[in-house]
Amino acid sequence: MTMHAERYGQGEKVIFIHGSGWNTSMWHNQRDYLKSSMEVILVDLPGHGKSPGKGCDSVEEYKDAVYGMIRDLDMGRCFVAGHSLGGAIALSLSLAHAEVTKGIILLGTGAKLRVHPNILEGIVTDKEKTVRNIGALAFSMNASSVLRAQAFDETMKCTSEVIHKDFRACDRFSIMDSVSSLSVPALIICGVDDALTLPKYSVYLNEAIHGSKLVLIEDAGHMVMMEKPMEVNRAIEQFVKSK
Repeated sequence: MTMHAERYGQGEKVIFIHGSGWNTSMWHNQRDYLKSSMEVILVDLPGHGKSPGKGCDSVEEYKDAVYGMIRDLDMGRCFVAGHSLGGAIALSLSLAHAEVTKGIILLGTGAKLRVHPNILEGIVTDKEKTVRNIGALAFSMNASSVLRAQAFDETMKCTSEVIHKDFRACDRFSIMDSVSSLSVPALIICGVDDALTLPKYSVYLNEAIHGSKLVLIEDAGHMVMMEKPMEVNRAIEQFVKSK
């Protein structure tokens, strides 16, 4: 399954996987800062951004696509960073293929990701209204209107079919019975004001994954990497350098 990938910088390889309905642009603040100290690899999941396809039906299928890319590009062992759905993919990849996963960076995600039925239905029946409603919950109260507008515009570029598949994949995802068996280093980042994947999800991951590190960031919501880029960038840089 072909996936669009962009590679910047040199050093430890870190693959960044976006969340539902998004694309590589959510990571531009991380790319611009981190490319001086590591190799930043931004990917569009199938059916998103510049990648062909119609999305995937499950986190497992997305995981297989990412693993296929790592193998096809002969990347060896990599760090994998994922936001929300991307975090679920990173978790699944590390459980299934620890041999290619040097460490995982989990942003605004959880061991399960239930989605409200109104969102699943609304993406199909009224995409624009539902995307706006999601956007209203995705940021902290202090987030700028520019960030909110960017999030709306980028999500609207994705088809309702693919977004629906993303949310359905999240809704069906659960590794509650296996997350404690993770054997790779993990950094867990969450905005204190995250209303979509509550901070308690990240606290649970931190308690379940032996040796993991939890970073809670004030005045940030679900889109923590866009709202507080420097805090996120420094946490990632420190984690990768320490491993």
